[in-house]
Amino acid sequence: MPELLSVLSSQSLVFWLAALAGVTILGLAKGGFAGLGVLGVPIMALGMSPVLAAAILLPILLVQDVFSVRAFGAHRDNRVLALMLPGSCLGIFAGWALARFVPVAAVEAAVGVIALGFGIQRIWAEHRGTPARVGRPWQGVAMGAAAGFTSQIAHAGGPPFQMHVLPMKLPRDMFIGTSSVFFAVINWLKVPAYAALGTFTPANMALAAALLPAALASTWAGTVLVRRVDGPRFYAIMHALMILVGGKLAWDGFSGL
Repeated sequence: MPELLSVLSSQSLVFWLAALAGVTILGLAKGGFAGLGVLGVPIMALGMSPVLAAAILLPILLVQDVFSVRAFGAHRDNRVLALMLPGSCLGIFAGWALARFVPVAAVEAAVGVIALGFGIQRIWAEHRGTPARVGRPWQGVAMGAAAGFTSQIAHAGGPPFQMHVLPMKLPRDMFIGTSSVFFAVINWLKVPAYAALGTFTPANMALAAALLPAALASTWAGTVLVRRVDGPRFYAIMHALMILVGGKLAWDGFSGL
C-alpha cells in the first residue's frame, strides 16, 4: 500500500489534469456520445506517454463498458453485431501481429482522412434527404475487421464502426446499445494482448483505480444527457463528431509521419 500511495502522489498536476480530462471524455462517449472516445488517449498523452495512457485506460474502459451495456445494451441490433464482431476478432489479431510493422501515425492519418470525408459526406447526404441504407453483409465484416485493427493499433476503432452503422439510421438507443456491446467485446478481446505486454502492473492499476470515480461519473452524465437529445439532433451531433475526430486523427497522424 505505501508503494501504491507513492505512485499516486508522485504524479504531476499536468498528469492528473490530462488524465481527468481524458477519462471524462471517454465517460461521455461510453454514456452515449459515441466517437468522442477516440480523443481520450490523445488528451491524456498531453500529460503522460501514450503507452501509459493506453495502459491506464483499458481497465477503466472495461468497467465503463459494464455501465454503458447495462444502460443501453438491451436495445442492440444483433444483426449488426453478428456481422461485425467476427471481423473485429480478425482485425484485433492482425493488429497484434502487425503492430511492430505498422506505424501508429500512418493508421491515424488514414483513419482520420477517411473519417473526415465520411462526416462531410453524411452531412451533405442529410441535407439532401438521402434515405437510410443497410450495408451489404461483406461490408459489415470488413468494417468490423477495420474497427478491430485500428482499435488494437491506434485505439481508433470508432470511425470504422460508425461508417458502417451511421447510414442505417438506427433509433438513437439502438445505435448506442449496438456500439456499447460491440466495443465492450472488443475491449475484452484486447486484454490478452495487453497482459502479454505487461501493462497491468500494480502502479498502472492504482492509477486506473484513482481515476475510476471520475470515469463512472462522466459515464452516468453521458447517459443522462444523451437521452435529452432527440433522434435527428443525435445524428447531427454524431456527424459533427466524426468530422472533429477525423480532423484530430489526421492531424496527429500526419504530425507523426
